[in-house]
Amino acid sequence: MMNGNHQYEWGEGVYNLLSWFRKDRVRDARVLVAGAGALGNEVIKNLALFGIGRLFVVDFDRIEVSNLTRSVLFREEDAFSHRFKAEVAAERAMEINPQIKVTPIVGNLFSDVGLALYKSVDVIIACLDSRLARYQLNRMAMRAGKTWIDGSIENLTGVVKVFTPGINCYECSLSREEFNYIMLRTGCADVVKAQASNGRVATTPVSASVIGAVQAQEAMKVIHLDAYGTDGLPFTTLEGKMWRYEGLTNSMNKYRFSSWKKNCPSHEEWCDVISIKEMTADMTVEDAFSVMRKKLSVKQLEINLMNNKFVEAIISDSPEKEFKVMIPESQLDDYISSNPELRKLSYRTLFHKKFHENIDRYFPFSEMTLRQIGIPSFDIIKVSTERGVFLVELSGDTDKYE
Repeated sequence: MMNGNHQYEWGEGVYNLLSWFRKDRVRDARVLVAGAGALGNEVIKNLALFGIGRLFVVDFDRIEVSNLTRSVLFREEDAFSHRFKAEVAAERAMEINPQIKVTPIVGNLFSDVGLALYKSVDVIIACLDSRLARYQLNRMAMRAGKTWIDGSIENLTGVVKVFTPGINCYECSLSREEFNYIMLRTGCADVVKAQASNGRVATTPVSASVIGAVQAQEAMKVIHLDAYGTDGLPFTTLEGKMWRYEGLTNSMNKYRFSSWKKNCPSHEEWCDVISIKEMTADMTVEDAFSVMRKKLSVKQLEINLMNNKFVEAIISDSPEKEFKVMIPESQLDDYISSNPELRKLSYRTLFHKKFHENIDRYFPFSEMTLRQIGIPSFDIIKVSTERGVFLVELSGDTDKYE
């Protein structure tokens, strides 16, 4: 790498002195960071300093002035111009280390990030602020068969947990009250009220720094897998455990946190995926069906929109009126909020959805693209046919995430 008149490699003379550090593993590693707030800033900064070769940063939110007190990658002008957190975090990470590549994804980690991307990374780091987001990420990580590292902060307290398929599961660890709350949020007919913003959590830059550092450290352990130090001992990770930091009393504790219940719907790992290089999210439904019929040697097929139903219309209770929307369910909040009539109605009526959860040859809008009906780039779709169920990867989108 050239810098002015000097040639250097990131970490030269530093990381090669560490007995456990494997330069090739770190350089080739792929990490997905979900959330680019206070915790996400610390995690991204640390991974950039380590020289993780490929980062993906997912966040749909914009920067506010209140973020500046604990977000090392954000600047005052970013808040005043309301820039997206993911985009700014990606830019600043590559300023810290020009030898890495960081791709921002402005969107929802459940409906705007393809499952094939989750499967392509070495580890997932969650820097989220709600149980609903963790519940959704857990399902994606379990389908992808990937370890994910959860972090949370409040006041001077912080917690890190590591979830790995077959050992522990976020959904299995939820209390009945927590689970019922999440189900209410995902199933409520009143879209605007169900997706209301969470209250702010008061915290400090120190709490974010401590927890973000531990998350990044755990990610490095996962990336190195069976790497050993000079003492011959393997890494000890927080897999199946919870690490708690209490800044008020300067205490740290580690607890067993392993819950894996039978018949949990989150435990479905998607294996035996069929890669179809002709498939992309930007092809029409009609063309996608044509390609899959040929590649799968089938006549009848049906796509299940598991994460993101296609909403054709919504109907208000009072007054009873139908509004044609033609968008994925994940975009419904913003659509209602931006429409004056719908926004006004949302405060005093319920909306019911006219939606399509399964797409077959009778789908009336086959000229729309897969993306337009709610399937993101580099996704894996579940397809039912007369020959059984197939898992199909939109491999034509691979180049966007190399």
